Amino acid sequence: MIYKEKFKIGLKDVWKKDQVSNIGILEYLEDIAAYHSDSVGIGVNTTNETHVSWLLLDWKLEVLKRPKYGQVLEIHTWSREIEKFYALRDFEVYDEQNNLCAIATSKWLLVNSETEKIVRVEPEIADRYQSEFGKCVFKDKNIEKLKEPKEYISEMTYTARRRDIDVIGHMHNLYYLYLAYEALPEEEYQKRPFNHIRIQYKNQIKLGETVKCKYTKEENKNIVVIKSEDDKTLHAIIKIY
Repeated sequence: MIYKEKFKIGLKDVWKKDQVSNIGILEYLEDIAAYHSDSVGIGVNTTNETHVSWLLLDWKLEVLKRPKYGQVLEIHTWSREIEKFYALRDFEVYDEQNNLCAIATSKWLLVNSETEKIVRVEPEIADRYQSEFGKCVFKDKNIEKLKEPKEYISEMTYTARRRDIDVIGHMHNLYYLYLAYEALPEEEYQKRPFNHIRIQYKNQIKLGETVKCKYTKEENKNIVVIKSEDDKTLHAIIKIY
């Protein structure tokens, strides 16, 4: 089942030259994923009944053409595969002329909304999504794993504030990308918008936690690793280029 929605690019979603930002695109993708789950009864409004919710583990985004402020996008999404505890979801973003502007894939984990423990995706839940098996936007159907670099060029610290916290009490997943942008050296930051974003989430950040955002560059790609203040907990690895 391919689920579709339209989104108009707003002022908060644009950066240079009135072009839609990566965070703007990812926000649309996050919303349509939630709307799709709402439509099959596994969404935010039914959490009190189902006692389950989807937890995001990975983003991979590639921007092919960057639409501008005020344009209407049509976004397509579908469940690509659901197995045991995980689900893979892909996306296509089209402009008003039906040009393919961006593609993305993501990985989600089903958890108990009260205990936050991993739960199995039962066939009754998986069947609701009518997965499009084999329909993958990237040539490699697997999302590559990111590894921590051995050395870093710089680092900054950040303490999670109230504004960062989402409906489940943790830092909103898109705010990790905000932190990564803040960790970039100014000369790298000015090169935005980047057309490739890869985010791998490992451990959630809670209100009041202080984290280190460590930056380095490998093979002309910016890498930001977010870790706890004592370096013992890995929160996320983000690759931007």
